[in-house]
Amino acid sequence: MPEWSCRCCGRWRVSVELIRGRYRYRLVHRYPAEHGGGANVVGEVASVAELEVLLGRYAPVGLADLCEAA
Repeated sequence: MPEWSCRCCGRWRVSVELIRGRYRYRLVHRYPAEHGGGANVVGEVASVAELEVLLGRYAPVGLADLCEAA
């Protein structure tokens, strides 16, 4: 599935997943390797508008700061 990450540090990622026949946007915060690595799922939402609210609440980045992950 498609995934986007922030341009500044790459630690904030948004993925689109098909769950029970519906698409969900999942916001994940990844930890650097020097801090043990891993990821924390911040939240899942059903629309881009809800994703924008979720990003504004928990992440220092917005929709415009995301680019397609390699």
